Amino acid sequence: MRGPPPKYGTIPPEDDGGGCGESLRPIIPANPGGASVGVGGIRKKAAGVRQWLLLDSSGQTQVVEAGKHAIMRRTGLPARDLRILDPLLSYPSTVLGRERAIVINLEHIKAVITAQEVLLNSQGPSVTSFIEELQRRILRHHQAKSQEAGGNGNDVDWSNLYDLEEPQSRNVSFPNKDEEGRTEGKQQNAENRDGLKLLPFEFVALEACLEAACSVLDNEARTLEQEAHPALDKLTTKISTLNLERVRQIKSRLVAITGRVQKVRDELEHLLDDDEDMAEMYLTEKLEQQQLDDSSVSSINEQDELDDEANQQDIDERTRANISYEGNGGPTSYGAGLQNMDNTREQLIAAARTLSKDSRGTRTSTTQSAISKQLDVEELEMLLEAYFVQIDGTLNKLSTLREYVDDTEDYINIMLDDKQNHLLQMGVMLTTATLVVSAFVVVAGIFGMNIRIELFDPDKAGMPQFLWTVGGGTTGTIFLYVIAMIWYKQRRLIE
Repeated sequence: MRGPPPKYGTIPPEDDGGGCGESLRPIIPANPGGASVGVGGIRKKAAGVRQWLLLDSSGQTQVVEAGKHAIMRRTGLPARDLRILDPLLSYPSTVLGRERAIVINLEHIKAVITAQEVLLNSQGPSVTSFIEELQRRILRHHQAKSQEAGGNGNDVDWSNLYDLEEPQSRNVSFPNKDEEGRTEGKQQNAENRDGLKLLPFEFVALEACLEAACSVLDNEARTLEQEAHPALDKLTTKISTLNLERVRQIKSRLVAITGRVQKVRDELEHLLDDDEDMAEMYLTEKLEQQQLDDSSVSSINEQDELDDEANQQDIDERTRANISYEGNGGPTSYGAGLQNMDNTREQLIAAARTLSKDSRGTRTSTTQSAISKQLDVEELEMLLEAYFVQIDGTLNKLSTLREYVDDTEDYINIMLDDKQNHLLQMGVMLTTATLVVSAFVVVAGIFGMNIRIELFDPDKAGMPQFLWTVGGGTTGTIFLYVIAMIWYKQRRLIE
């Protein structure tokens, strides 16, 4: 189900009165002349103002222009957290839980999640599908929450909401049953709803971000694996420059993807190991707790005002009683009477203030103890564990591929070493042949000298003696070469 297209409307700014009049502004389409016209005429884009896509809790989208200070006031984030979302800067994958918002920087997703809205600072075709999926999840969450708030919790399609395979059992109470039957039906319906608890808004958005990031990394890992295996197999068959270049590029991509997956896995592992960081992400509970504290503080102030009025009436009555006592027989000195009356009034006021402070301190300590109560992070922990297992599986897949690449490299190195050994053996054989031929060359050199021997005398020697000399030298050379090869094999210098 695809939600409605982005609309252009006015977003009420959340100004804290800090003196800066900057707030979220809706984008007004350009006029036919090409100039961007605002309400008061031609509007120039301020420095540091960029476009944000805002999705509220009802699934409505709106493209707005906002500066850094407006986002800081609206989400309560410091400036260093907003730098993580800057598209011009390169930051590793990060998930931060703050007092009023969750900062998401996962791959192509850069978002700020609050208890009631999502602000996206990402652009590109890869974000479009994520925005549609996020809007679909928020719409379904809003519908389920509306039905639950309207008293139709037993008609909520819980299995369709979280894509479960088996639908949850639903009990319908009929109007013809008696009061006892209706009570049992309501209790049963409440138990069914508690069996599959509706996630808070921030967790729905966080789950969509995690799923999109993990899916992108898993798809890239699967694509790389499909390209790597044929290239590696082809390299083992034929070692060439082209095949080596393809494997080098695949290995570079493998190292980059592994680093990105490892960073996401480390971030999820860090969140799972720290319960305080997970507790910071319960934005809806903190917002409800803050509203409850505000209402309790207002009730405490009203009670203090009533106590002050009661104490004031008691003080006035005691003062009148003291004046009556002075008139009936008390001290005759007017100044002493006034002094005693003032002292009594001050003592009563001090006692009343002490009692009021004690009661207020007791109520305040009770409120603070409720705030400092440890949140149950089991729900968020289960959510993070699911995607931790998924990203860990992707990392294991990349590790297996890395091992396959390393094994292929080892095999290629073994093949190259074997060829190098064959070349070395051929070099040894050629060197030995050159050595024995040099011995025959020495004999030829001796006969080339200008000396007088009987072999050169035609009366004593002729052609048969010359042929016997040449044949004997050749046979001796071959014999020496064979003897050298036999010795090499015995020494295992050659195969």
